[in-house]
Amino acid sequence: MRRHRRAKIVATVGPASSSPDMLKELFLAGVDTFRLNFSHGTQDDHARVHAAIRKLEQDVKRPIGILMDLQGPKIRVGALRGGKIAVEAGETIRFVLTGSEGDRTSIPLPHEEIFAAVAPGHDLLIDDGRVRVRVAGVGDDFIDAIVIVGGSISNHKGVNLPGTVLDLSPLTTKDRADLEFGLKLGVDWIALSFVQKPSDVIEARSLIGDRAGLMAKIEKPAALERIDDIIQLCDAIMVARGDLGVEIPDEDVPGRQKELVRACRLAVKPVIVATQMLDSMVAAPTPTRAEVSDVATAIYDGADAVMLSAESATGRYPRETVAMMDRIIGSTEQHKMYRSIVEATQPSEEQTPPHAVATAAADLASVVHAAAIVAYTSSGTTAARVARKRPSLPILAITPSREVSRRLCLLWGAHSVLSEDVQSYEEMVQRATTFACEEKFAASRDLLVVVAGIPFGQAGTTNNLRVVAITK
Repeated sequence: MRRHRRAKIVATVGPASSSPDMLKELFLAGVDTFRLNFSHGTQDDHARVHAAIRKLEQDVKRPIGILMDLQGPKIRVGALRGGKIAVEAGETIRFVLTGSEGDRTSIPLPHEEIFAAVAPGHDLLIDDGRVRVRVAGVGDDFIDAIVIVGGSISNHKGVNLPGTVLDLSPLTTKDRADLEFGLKLGVDWIALSFVQKPSDVIEARSLIGDRAGLMAKIEKPAALERIDDIIQLCDAIMVARGDLGVEIPDEDVPGRQKELVRACRLAVKPVIVATQMLDSMVAAPTPTRAEVSDVATAIYDGADAVMLSAESATGRYPRETVAMMDRIIGSTEQHKMYRSIVEATQPSEEQTPPHAVATAAADLASVVHAAAIVAYTSSGTTAARVARKRPSLPILAITPSREVSRRLCLLWGAHSVLSEDVQSYEEMVQRATTFACEEKFAASRDLLVVVAGIPFGQAGTTNNLRVVAITK
């Protein structure tokens, strides 16, 4: 089976969607990659879902991606007297490292790294920014702050520090245990939370190696300042708009989204746009028109994938939500304005032979009205180089690696097929035509544009282009 759209759908699995029957319904409705959120559930829960997805993969005879999302560090206030305190704008409150009484003069904040890094003028956002305070003074074990936006501070509410870079690993003890567990299961992607700087990605890479694709979640202002380096070090990016929108002004999020999508296209890395895309469908069978426009905007931006969170994990209408997202993507990509908008945001080409060949393949396929572009790819790079151009034709990605075929479930336009390595030019042409016909991309008398790297099986060598006429 094949999708008649280019952008991919990622859906989070949760109580509403973890049964084998519902997973199958979601796949048939349009899910390309399933997200396992390790902030919730046990390892045994996730292992059962993983096994069910792999069984589904065998049944439908199509690769399905699995994305493991690590929880990351959680910065929270401690327990408060009576469970919560009310603070008003203009008053001064104190956070303490130890010796807390749990009142406004000693709000517990048991995180040494905050006291070491915060400085006067920095803001602390509590409970997703519902309460905002500004640091006035700092000691070894206390922080005095003036309340800017008042409200209630409750037990264990989260704390964000948008102007502070913390000396804190993105991988907690729990994350490290979960990471090793997920890699042994065989997940395809690892999403890394709390990325602040390039060294965070390097730390994660040292543990993951090439056992899975590494995805950096962009949710901190500090990451935006080093974004080019971070993109180069990882395999994909997630625009985590929920946390990012807490730490930067709401009105800046759309522009940042466009910047990140464009930067990833330039770097030939997949990019997911995530958070609150169809949020009202958690409780309603239809979305708001603003949410529909939000999904469409991500598609016009050229995002590789869009993601559902609570909508598919805990919502009342998971299948309907996926089907709605599928329809939005399909309608957007068919709109008369789509091609002109995507082409207008095309990043400048890298002046290297592999990029030039991939770009030429996309352009040539359009000129000769080919039925599809066939990309032989051992690492996924050749397919990604073609996808970077966002061609008007489908991309049939033929790979000898089952792991790569699953990771390609995040790549724009790619329909991956598993095949043994080809050994000769003639075999390359024969397999390209066979798979194009079997997967219903082409028929007799159609043209294919085939792009590959020679010698075959050598990753990253996109250097060969051929037009093939199907004669059978």
